[in-house]
Amino acid sequence: MASTDSVTSVALVDDHCVVRAGIKHILEASGEFEVVLEAGDGRTAVAQVLRARPQIVLMEVSLPKLSGIEATRQILDAYPACKIVILSHHESSNVIEAALRAGATGYVHKSAEASEVVTAARAASKGKGYLSPGIASQVVHALAQPPEERALDGASLSRREREVLQLVAEGLSSKEVAAELGVSTRTAETHRGSLMNKLGIHKVAGLVRFAVREGIVTP
Repeated sequence: MASTDSVTSVALVDDHCVVRAGIKHILEASGEFEVVLEAGDGRTAVAQVLRARPQIVLMEVSLPKLSGIEATRQILDAYPACKIVILSHHESSNVIEAALRAGATGYVHKSAEASEVVTAARAASKGKGYLSPGIASQVVHALAQPPEERALDGASLSRREREVLQLVAEGLSSKEVAAELGVSTRTAETHRGSLMNKLGIHKVAGLVRFAVREGIVTP
């Protein structure tokens, strides 16, 4: 067992308790990591990570209330020293690129061997990036595409617009979105209209499809 001084603190963010338990066992069995907090949704994760300040966060992409990609952005905006590794079932280039643009230093597919999770966490603890082999090939392929052929993404949206996008895609009405975010219904509707204009999508069904493609919500 590694000494306490050399143990790296980790936060686990996944909406499945069984998954968190398995990852916790894998990491702590190595003797190099201690899981100091767990969260099941993105909004809770941001609050807890900014309070506890773990060195590493292992983050799922598809989370209730706030996606793992947006949670990554918000955590790193306030706590840039944190290293975030995405551990997700998503393997589309859109989702991978969005996660890396948000600041994630690693991306591991959930089909990976247990040892790969430890390898990715170890790399993050040393300030290095890590991509699963299959994920790396997706990134290379995506970067090889001409800019005009690459799909529209949500990078141009504001933080609040991205939050509204997820909640709308989850089926919440403008009134419910407003209550969740602590703003007026009129403000929620303004953000909704703004994100629709930026994306060129003017129906809720289109927003849902976009959110699914980006890994913001799970179909």
